[in-house]
Amino acid sequence: MSSSSSSAQLKRLKPLYQHVVNNFLVVMAAPLAVAAIVNAARVGPDELLRMARALRPVHVFLAAFVPAAAATLYLMLRPRPVYLVDYACFRTKPNCRVPFATFLEHAKLVTYVEDASIDERSVRFMTRLLERSGLGEETCLPPAHHFIPPYRNLEASRAEVEVVIFNAIDDLLAKTGISPAAIDILVVNCSLFAPIPSFTDMIINKYKMRSDIRNVHLSGMGCSAGLISVGLARNFLQVAPHGAHALVVSTETITPNYYVGKERAMLLPNCLFRMGGAAVLLSTSRAKARFRLSRVVRTLTGAQDSAYRCVFQEEDGEGHRGINLSKDLMTIAGDSLKANITAIGPLVLPASEQLLFALSFIARRVLNRRVKPYLPDFRMAFEHFCIHAGGRAVIDELQRSLGLSDEHVEASRMALHRFGNTSSSSVWYELAYIEAKGRMRPGDRVWMIGFGSGFKCNSAAWECISPARNADGPWADSICRYPVDIPEVLKH
Repeated sequence: MSSSSSSAQLKRLKPLYQHVVNNFLVVMAAPLAVAAIVNAARVGPDELLRMARALRPVHVFLAAFVPAAAATLYLMLRPRPVYLVDYACFRTKPNCRVPFATFLEHAKLVTYVEDASIDERSVRFMTRLLERSGLGEETCLPPAHHFIPPYRNLEASRAEVEVVIFNAIDDLLAKTGISPAAIDILVVNCSLFAPIPSFTDMIINKYKMRSDIRNVHLSGMGCSAGLISVGLARNFLQVAPHGAHALVVSTETITPNYYVGKERAMLLPNCLFRMGGAAVLLSTSRAKARFRLSRVVRTLTGAQDSAYRCVFQEEDGEGHRGINLSKDLMTIAGDSLKANITAIGPLVLPASEQLLFALSFIARRVLNRRVKPYLPDFRMAFEHFCIHAGGRAVIDELQRSLGLSDEHVEASRMALHRFGNTSSSSVWYELAYIEAKGRMRPGDRVWMIGFGSGFKCNSAAWECISPARNADGPWADSICRYPVDIPEVLKH
């Protein structure tokens, strides 16, 4: 028998295997229940009544009390479920749009700025990057970057922050109808800009929130910080009164971080990062909830020097500050993803996939390490995937590693094309795309995956309760044009 025919037979048998293993308890319990009923019928009601009267009162008490006490203890100690009430993404403005021609002309003019080191060779390099980046012609940069030279001062940076996060929060408050005074917890993340007063202070002052609100500003945590913020807000909600609300705001401030040097490893962020932000409302009350938070799993590989330095803010030899992206970034991201898969797999995968993974692991350890490891099929655990739109290479690598179809990664590719790399908020633009396309259904499961400096890979699993009723949101004016074909090299 040929290997191809054997493989085909295994594929045909796999659904049966999955059905049996995933319903193991039912398969085993059904015969036992039938046997118990048959035995009871044979004994007869009089004999059963006699056996019941023979039981001592203490046995009856324990039989009733112990299960009830165990159930009560479980309900008291289990974590409270956390729900996503709604979310809103910053809607970019047409006056901030940066087509390729505008971006490259701007970069060429910066070469004439006295304190900039960027040169014609750097511009040609960025041209090649943009052609292969997967970005479209409608991505946006903050107003400060439209000047020659770009403004990178505190005033311009704060102006970008206020435009992005206040617009997102305004949209969220309008959608949910909640008052700012009803928010108990505030968590904000922005990696590269941490002014004094902090982002949380700016929001509290703008919306006149309560003086006892618990607030945290996370900085330096990279593009996966949005999911870290969700996890932190979830933990706060566990100790807050039932029905409390947590506001999570994720963004990245582009204004102070335009790199004007000529180190190639530091020019890539100029080409990929764009304006964006998201505001998310969480609660322990199910009322009006649209998603339930199932899991948040964080993995960190920062103990390794190569992982720690693969995304590193530093100054080049001429004193220009920027983000240095290591050439080993994709390898390190792959290792971090494997660690995260190992952690989240047992929590979300059905028993059939966990069994195959365990058998593969044992075979590699006991028999031969050259045995190909079994990659769990996460499509059995999730219907939708929101992969951080860090760049075309990131999406390609995760699609290959997880065995996903083009449709599974469509939201990530289209978010990268329409909005660029919006850092920690990118997964929310992707969720908005899936909903705007009308693909979300009650009960559907969503896997958000984020990567960030340190190096981190973080995951959040959600279950849909109520999909969006319309396409209103960041895709309202463009969803009809998507998906679009994205060539390997875009010539313009």
